[in-house]
Amino acid sequence: MNPLYSWLKSPGPFFILMLLGFFVFLFSVWGLMFEKTWMHYVFAAYAFLFVLCFIFLLSTFIKSKIKPVTIEEFEKSLKGGLYHFKCPSCQGIFAIKKSRCNDKKLVKMTCPDCGAMGIISPHPVRVEEVIPEKKSLKANFTCRQCGEGLTIWAEGTELYEHVLVCSCPYCGAGDNMVRI
Repeated sequence: MNPLYSWLKSPGPFFILMLLGFFVFLFSVWGLMFEKTWMHYVFAAYAFLFVLCFIFLLSTFIKSKIKPVTIEEFEKSLKGGLYHFKCPSCQGIFAIKKSRCNDKKLVKMTCPDCGAMGIISPHPVRVEEVIPEKKSLKANFTCRQCGEGLTIWAEGTELYEHVLVCSCPYCGAGDNMVRI
């Protein structure tokens, strides 16, 4: 997402406007108390704050041109299924893409973020979090028994060096997945 867009959606502009408005108010009170002839400057400052407020208000209604890519859009664009998972140990998000769509078996593998061993169901729960834009290098695996291909990468971090897939999601063969 665009950093400027993110900042405009944050409370930062509101606090800046409040701070500038407070200083303009102090200058107007100072001018009234000591009979300074700053009124045209104070009116100009209030007009400037009004324009800034209007710009920030309009920017909240402008939608980002960068649409977040959903899992469904990934699945439409790739052969096989692309699934995102969240590790229960490190809370890291990673992705798995299979060459065939029909999941038959459990997949036993290590987490691509931290290396913890885990089992993924044939019917996984979808990750609802925002997927980080940064992707790691991918690791490709192939089953020596049925030829199923599996690609794994970490989202937002580097890939764990010794990532392993211990069972095939298609035929269920154990210890037949080799990294290519």
